[in-house]
Amino acid sequence: MNWTPPFIWLLCLSVCECWRVTRSLPALHGQVESPNFPQPYQASLSQQWDISVPEGYQVQLSFTHLDIEPSANCYYDSLTVLYNQKVLGKFCGQENSADGHHPGNQPLLSPSNSLTLVFQTDDMNPEQHQHLGFSIHYQAKDIDECSALDTKDGPVCSQLCHNTLGSYICLCHHGYELRPDQRTCVLSCGGGIFNEPEGTLSSPGYPAPSPHGLACQYVISLELGFIVTLNFTDSFHIESIDTQNGPSCLYHWLQMSIPEKEPQKLCGGQSPGLVPINSNTVQLDYHTDWDGLSQGWSLHYTTQRVQCASPMSVTNGRVTPNFSQYFYRDYIQVRCDDGYKLMMDGKEIKSYASMCQNNGQWHLSLPECHIIDCGEPEPLLNGQITPLSGSQNQYKSSIQYQCNTPFYSLLGESTRRYTCAKDRMWRDDLGISVFPSCIPVCGKPTVSISGIRRIMGGDRAPANSIPWQVMLNVEGGRGGAMVIGDRWIMTAAHNLVKEGKPAEKDKVRVFVGDVDAVKLSKSPHLGVASLHTHPEYNNQNFANYNHDIALIKLQQPVTFHAAIMPLCLPPEDAVYTSHQTGIVSGFGIKEDDMIANELRYIRLPVVDQNICETSINEAKKERQKENIPFLTDNMFCVGVPEGGKDSCQGDSGGAYALKNARDGSFWAAGIFSWGVGCGMRGRYGVYTRVAKYIDWINKTMEENK
Repeated sequence: MNWTPPFIWLLCLSVCECWRVTRSLPALHGQVESPNFPQPYQASLSQQWDISVPEGYQVQLSFTHLDIEPSANCYYDSLTVLYNQKVLGKFCGQENSADGHHPGNQPLLSPSNSLTLVFQTDDMNPEQHQHLGFSIHYQAKDIDECSALDTKDGPVCSQLCHNTLGSYICLCHHGYELRPDQRTCVLSCGGGIFNEPEGTLSSPGYPAPSPHGLACQYVISLELGFIVTLNFTDSFHIESIDTQNGPSCLYHWLQMSIPEKEPQKLCGGQSPGLVPINSNTVQLDYHTDWDGLSQGWSLHYTTQRVQCASPMSVTNGRVTPNFSQYFYRDYIQVRCDDGYKLMMDGKEIKSYASMCQNNGQWHLSLPECHIIDCGEPEPLLNGQITPLSGSQNQYKSSIQYQCNTPFYSLLGESTRRYTCAKDRMWRDDLGISVFPSCIPVCGKPTVSISGIRRIMGGDRAPANSIPWQVMLNVEGGRGGAMVIGDRWIMTAAHNLVKEGKPAEKDKVRVFVGDVDAVKLSKSPHLGVASLHTHPEYNNQNFANYNHDIALIKLQQPVTFHAAIMPLCLPPEDAVYTSHQTGIVSGFGIKEDDMIANELRYIRLPVVDQNICETSINEAKKERQKENIPFLTDNMFCVGVPEGGKDSCQGDSGGAYALKNARDGSFWAAGIFSWGVGCGMRGRYGVYTRVAKYIDWINKTMEENK
């Protein structure tokens, strides 16, 4: 059998006992405060505290301070108390405030030994840097001995009982002290500090006469921002000596001492009644000597928050809330009327709130409300802005947008009115803030053409009568085209493709704005950004003019005027009716086989498709050795059977324009593509049917903005 010396056993016992003593236990009490307390809390917070005390105890929360932005159901900022994920309370607001849910002065007790606190704030606090948050004291709560039945020797405590953890203590009212039995109170006259918002004080033993030889001191002290008022009862008697100047307080007195004022002694048989102190603290010293008789006194003190001056009115704004009086910790906000903005120290502020401070002054001076302005309205390209009312683009100022007529128009109307709204946006009568655009007017020349011309070359076109006409120069060769948009030209594909090879954009010259070819050729040409021939165009042997259509995108937009105006694209219900007359124009060959130096035009009718096809088939039979192209559904014929009136070389890519009977505008019905001879009897000019290509045209322009 092994034997262990006694000193080794003792050492082990000592080590084991030491281990048990140093084991950590939950705290019996503590403090929880919001972040940054007592400074204002921040926005966008979410913080949790898990509180626990030893088993067998309950957690008691005492709210020493709670100041959280108030809201209905504490929706925005809140402190939530939970036990096992069950909400025991959700708090916000301020003490004595009408809004929010304040816990008041009542402690909160948990069902067991743990609680969870969750503090959350939103990210849009209109009163940022003003609400202080909270401070909470917690302690372990055990059996309430003070609620137990009286002992066999009487009450647990003769006056006041206070529970402590694991025990209790007895306390006495002011003017009494605890006897050695720690249960019974006897008359005394010691000092004390009273910091509750209200309370009652009296002389020792009141309403019994005051004992002799008293030197009692009572100090009422509240935090800054509160003022004290004393209200003595009618039963007031402190011994005095009558003199010619009234009662003299030689031997008995109650002295009131207020900071920065001379002390004042009270005595006699007349109650002072209501005594405003106008301070947050007052000291009362009650003195009796060993002679004489004083029946004593009693008072009830109350406190009131320091008052701030009512704020002045704000021009073009309002102060809220509108109280008849404002006191310490009250808040005011200023909101401007519609169309006005908050300004302080020359700078605009998003919101304004000010608090009444403990010195009776507002912590911020009042702001001003200045009228807003919407800034300069966006300029209108190819239009103008006309002021209608107001000035300097301020609230409710009105302007009118107008396009440069007759070359541009607003969509659906000729003018549009905009007003500076309260959100600092220019808005039209429907509340829309999108500014209008000026849409080019198409196919409506300022000069009309009258009469029917008989010669193949037609007649000279008056200036501004065919403003969509374009003269092309591609690698030295002349061709025609038409303006269809401020950055788009439409022509025949064969103008831009030679022997299957696309032309280089730098070798394409675009001339617009005149009826004189010589002047045009000497004027600056429009820069070309890109060339777009129809993807299915394939005419390497000059026998297939199907899909003979192309678009030219310009580098810069063109401003339209009398000499330059786009030709309308075909309407959705475009119809090519036989014998319908349209206008052909160009700088092509005249009757004398000379290239025209001036723009010429001629009126020609649409040819029945069967007659057109028969004419081409006959030409094929007559000229079997020539490579005459085929007619497709994407083409149509224009001309007269007797000949003499036709487009010719140099006119290729030019427009065949029909007039819309509804609004009188001209639209691009065809693009001169090819023909058998020029103005021959029984032969017609063949044009690309533009209405077949509307989808391709719109898609190409949309994809190449």
